[in-house]
Amino acid sequence: MKGLKKIAITGPESTGKSWLAQKLARSFNTVFVPEYARNYIDQLNRDYKQEDILEIAKGQFNLEKEMESKATGILFCDTEFLVTKIWSLHKYNNCNPFILEKIKENRYDLFLLCDVDMPWEFDEQREHPHLRSYFFNWYEKELREYGFSFRVISGLGEHRFLNARNEVIRFMENFKEQ
Repeated sequence: MKGLKKIAITGPESTGKSWLAQKLARSFNTVFVPEYARNYIDQLNRDYKQEDILEIAKGQFNLEKEMESKATGILFCDTEFLVTKIWSLHKYNNCNPFILEKIKENRYDLFLLCDVDMPWEFDEQREHPHLRSYFFNWYEKELREYGFSFRVISGLGEHRFLNARNEVIRFMENFKEQ
């Protein structure tokens, strides 16, 4: 969609990405792309495998394309291809070329990198409660190496949301000035 601004919400698990995507979408009167992995893994009757990460990446991409037509100027994406890259590299020591290619092709205008300053919440799908800082640093390194525009989002509860919202407003104002 021409003129559509895409904002990816990324970072380690249990940092409020899904909550933030939903709340930002409501605040900006638009839609968000939910995390495809959550439903995909819920439907498996087995442990996930490396091939599943590729299917999740493809499903996330297709869902994002579907939601683009429903967005009103801005689309918030609850996760993106860096998540599947880091997940695959950490778990299997390699990453499918499709994912690596999509990181370069499927561009976002801004990434909101969620900080690990909020408490860990247990979830059946979460695997690394003691590695959140490690993963945060990895995400930050990847975002820098790709040269992607990003802002770190910190704070608890409503404060976290307001920090994210202010960064989006600042981004949109800077975009209008260009």
